[in-house]
Amino acid sequence: MSFVTSLKSRWSSANSLVCVGLDPEPAKFPQRMAGDAQATFEFCRAIVDATAQYVCCFKPQIAHFAALGAEDALTRLIAHIHAAHPGIPVILDAKRGDIGSTAQNYAIEAFDRHGADAVTANPYLGRDSVQPLLDRADKGVVILCRTSNPGSGDFQDLDVRDDRGRERPLYQHVAEAVAKQWNGHGNCALVVGATWPAQLREVRAIVGDMPLLIPGIGAQGGDVEAVLRHGKDSHGAGLIVSSSRAILYASAGEDFAEVAGKAALDLRDTINRFR
Repeated sequence: MSFVTSLKSRWSSANSLVCVGLDPEPAKFPQRMAGDAQATFEFCRAIVDATAQYVCCFKPQIAHFAALGAEDALTRLIAHIHAAHPGIPVILDAKRGDIGSTAQNYAIEAFDRHGADAVTANPYLGRDSVQPLLDRADKGVVILCRTSNPGSGDFQDLDVRDDRGRERPLYQHVAEAVAKQWNGHGNCALVVGATWPAQLREVRAIVGDMPLLIPGIGAQGGDVEAVLRHGKDSHGAGLIVSSSRAILYASAGEDFAEVAGKAALDLRDTINRFR
């Protein structure tokens, strides 16, 4: 199945819009894992197995693995998700985007080397910088639009005039370009932070029922009710609500996986109250 087909299936079968971000930080692992060369894989695998029934997808963050020299653990983890929990798609959070052969190699890295079903991408070098990703019709491309970090407005909120003389914030131009020009294979999604509910409403109005990845719930303080009210699509879904630290590190003890599962279940149920 394609990324978008798998995602829609999980929205229904798991009754969930929850995405668990996999951002391993060994200093926060249980003490017994200290010094274990397999700790990154084992910790993340335990989180995946404990939360899988409550999620629509997983989102490993590549820098958290690469900084540890643990790219092989990332590849093994994605393979484990596909083998043990078939039908749950994986978004590789890598924020790629570059030109020429580099962009081609980013597609190979995400989809062929690591086996991800989708990858996050930065649009600010223009369409050619993500075209090799877009060309993989069965894979998803999740494009930064209005991100959740405090400094996102430095550029994303700047008013930009289009060729018809209309002035709108840059993130709205991105949303429209992706929805109307880049999404020929129907494999695009956009990143819109939970910390900006008014902008989320504006993006939803521009892109229709395109999937939106929503970071910023949990540790960054995004409001679930506001996200659902402004962001859900015409079917009451359309969202990939991502939480990482609030689930991964809900407990520092030996019960970390069990408590993570409970946190994922609680988030799923909270979201569903507002659908």
